[in-house]
Amino acid sequence: MNRRIVQALFRLHAPVTTPSQLNDLAAQLGAAARVGLDTEFLRERTYRAQLCLVQLAGADTAACVDPLALADLEPLAGVLTEAGVIKVMHASRQDLEVLLPVAGLVRPVFDTQIAAALAGLPAQIGYAELVRRLLGHELPKSHTRTDWSRRPLHPEQIEYALDDVRYLLPLAAALEEQLARLGRLGWLTEELAALGSPELLAVDPQRAWLRLKGLQQLDQPRQRLAQQLAAWRERTAMADDRPRGWILDDTLLRAIVAQVPRSVEALAQIPDMPAGLVSRRGGELLACVEAADIPDPPAPLPGRTRPDATREALLRRLGGINQSVARELQIAPEVLATRRDLEQFVEQPGRNALVRGWRAAVVGEKLRAAL
Repeated sequence: MNRRIVQALFRLHAPVTTPSQLNDLAAQLGAAARVGLDTEFLRERTYRAQLCLVQLAGADTAACVDPLALADLEPLAGVLTEAGVIKVMHASRQDLEVLLPVAGLVRPVFDTQIAAALAGLPAQIGYAELVRRLLGHELPKSHTRTDWSRRPLHPEQIEYALDDVRYLLPLAAALEEQLARLGRLGWLTEELAALGSPELLAVDPQRAWLRLKGLQQLDQPRQRLAQQLAAWRERTAMADDRPRGWILDDTLLRAIVAQVPRSVEALAQIPDMPAGLVSRRGGELLACVEAADIPDPPAPLPGRTRPDATREALLRRLGGINQSVARELQIAPEVLATRRDLEQFVEQPGRNALVRGWRAAVVGEKLRAAL
């Protein structure tokens, strides 16, 4: 890095805690072409994450905004949603989700983790490792378990938090240079466009059951029950602002789907079912069972089946093609296609990410030929 960038990276600001400070910072960053962005939040005891700190970096400034001290973040929201300001982030998905209710949809975004993967670095490379590899700087790890909701924040904590944004702009510049050399900037544009979809950041209760593995193999009545239970749990977690697992554990949800209890007594007999849950929520859980309209008695649970040999052989062949292309490109195979991508490609060849965009030309056509 040149001397000017190094000096800019280490120019610190005290936390922004007043409306006038926030207005000044927003005015400064709103005129920038790019702004580094990160957040610190807590969500262990709530459904909605508690935003505790917002870190921002411009070309010659770095600052922390304290949302716990500010009643109105509207000036900041203006910067984060300004189309003319690119927000540079690393592994941005959770931060975008946390910022959505307080600032709106943050866009456009340059995600350095996505860019790094397309440049041939590990698919899920961490920020500190990326800084080390590309910029040659070792970041401290002393505050990885900090409770960011506690005040006051010590200077060492502020320093640690600012490290998360100081290097984002140089990282983006270095990665863009690599991707341009490789002819992959178009790939990056496609990947980043997907981050602009608000549907990816909010859970639809009616689709929440799809996050649970293994339930798609059940009979349709039990799938309806899984959908009812997962949707009820999601809505209840939202209303109570509690983690969904506190409302109903995944294991218990699966047990209800398997056993289909039709009475409070049957519900209480499920192994490890808390008595308090039965007394407080038993009626609601049984209402989900009734709404699923499952025959009495329900169909037997499907037994374990051996994998289809022909299908597995085809998946191995497609996986081999994917790995071969990845080796040629010097890129992680999962960046091109995951196992699930290949399964979906076999099931629905015409409705898959591998037949659209840059992946279609790079690997999709070879996979299609193998079918």
